[in-house]
Amino acid sequence: MRRDPPRPGVSPWGAPREPSRETPGDASPAPRARRDAELRIYGLNAVRAVFAKRPQAIRKLYLLQARIAQLQPLLQWCVAQRVGYRVVEEDDLRKLAASAHHEGVVAEVLREAPRPLEAWLRELPGGPQCALWLDGVGNPHNLGAILRSAAHFGVGALLLPQTSTLALSGAAVRVAEGGAEAVPMVRLGGAEAAIAQLRAAGFSLAATVVRGGDDLFAARLPTRLVYVLGAEGEGMDAALAQACDLRLSIPGSGAVESLNVAAATAVLLATWVSTRA
Repeated sequence: MRRDPPRPGVSPWGAPREPSRETPGDASPAPRARRDAELRIYGLNAVRAVFAKRPQAIRKLYLLQARIAQLQPLLQWCVAQRVGYRVVEEDDLRKLAASAHHEGVVAEVLREAPRPLEAWLRELPGGPQCALWLDGVGNPHNLGAILRSAAHFGVGALLLPQTSTLALSGAAVRVAEGGAEAVPMVRLGGAEAAIAQLRAAGFSLAATVVRGGDDLFAARLPTRLVYVLGAEGEGMDAALAQACDLRLSIPGSGAVESLNVAAATAVLLATWVSTRA
């Protein structure tokens, strides 16, 4: 790929060069805030999904020579918007992604902050809706798989408890295969107030439990439903489970104790969708 010499005042990335205000080892709040506001993602579908929905969020792009043809629209946009991109080697991408599963492209993008519950409910269309309340789910691969299933089945949002530290990572975004851009994350307030708001909007809450719940496949599922998912091992908060309208379990052979939370989510969502047909 031909590269023109940098113009005066323009970096090799193609973006205006700014005087550096950081010194080595600078731990001031501003650089840290910038790091917290950005996310390094990787994977072809993950990067394409950001470009399709939030192109203005893309800050830098790294790719293998072999990906240039497939990413031409994105590269042309980068040139037009003066967003820097660089063709690098395999080892460079592996280091940037901290993973061998980079699929030939890495991007630095702005994070999308979780929305407040009130704003999400205010803009939610009427009719059937399903959302997922994640109580303690933390594994990035599980989060990515949950997002992929949620996007596939048209879930309205992932609901994050007030104290949850769950956030997207590069690994979660790659596993989601574009689903991270399709399903918004919503920040809840206190559990009691959030439950009241959801019920006022017509939602019922279903605690998903390994055993002791009603048979998912025989249950009559509400038209507007929030599945509450707990962490593997610890399960969900007992008080939260008690506050739910339903308790549901996925029946199985008994050969294993249960499905993992990501696989269980796919089953739960497929069952809800089947009741709407």
